[in-house]
Amino acid sequence: MADLRNYQGRVQSGVQAGEIDQGLRSYMLKVYNLMAIGLAITGLAAYLSFTFAVSGGQLTAFGAAIYTSPLKWVVIFAPLAMVFFLSFKINSMSVSAAQTTFGVYAALVGLSLSSIFLIYTGQSVVQTFFVTAASFGALSLYGYTTRRDLSAMGSFLMMGLFGLIIASIVNIFLASSAMQFAISVMGVLIFAGLTAYDTQRIKEMYYAADDATMAGRKAIMGALTLYLDFINLFMFLLQFMGNRK
Repeated sequence: MADLRNYQGRVQSGVQAGEIDQGLRSYMLKVYNLMAIGLAITGLAAYLSFTFAVSGGQLTAFGAAIYTSPLKWVVIFAPLAMVFFLSFKINSMSVSAAQTTFGVYAALVGLSLSSIFLIYTGQSVVQTFFVTAASFGALSLYGYTTRRDLSAMGSFLMMGLFGLIIASIVNIFLASSAMQFAISVMGVLIFAGLTAYDTQRIKEMYYAADDATMAGRKAIMGALTLYLDFINLFMFLLQFMGNRK
């Protein structure tokens, strides 16, 4: 997987602090803008997919294909394949190609997530989105401004994430509601922590001497990381806050 870390401690002595601060702000703004564009693409793709998939309360041919036919597995796993492709290939891609790939990935996630409108009311989905946005903003701000080193917490959270994945796979076979509740609680806590940790890590990736290509690649990978934190936090919160149809 691409390792674009180049911590600010390596900044050459000839670079002025004011230039670093201005460059860091521009870099982080680009990260957040790319992430916001990705979320907008996902939301639009999810809404349009659901609109074409359901008509008059019944599944259309398109809906039956993406929700009930074997094609649903392609819809489910295509985003995973795309995120691995982007992570491993970004160092050999141009910035524009990487941005396009990120946009395609965000659209595929929207297609995959469109099924939530079959399960939850639209109002609860919107409410959960705004709660997620407010929580994410506060957590990311903490990660950006804190002087505390969050790397130890990040290692702990990554171990928790692997445990969460294993528990989720096990519960597919057990279908335990109590275990699903515990998984949801763990998921919210883990991705809340990862939002702060990843923001600090993305900030530390900034290097004033980077050329435009390297800076663009770092911004895209940073946006992808925060995008994944947001989406996962949203999905776990939806299990608590969402009103089922």
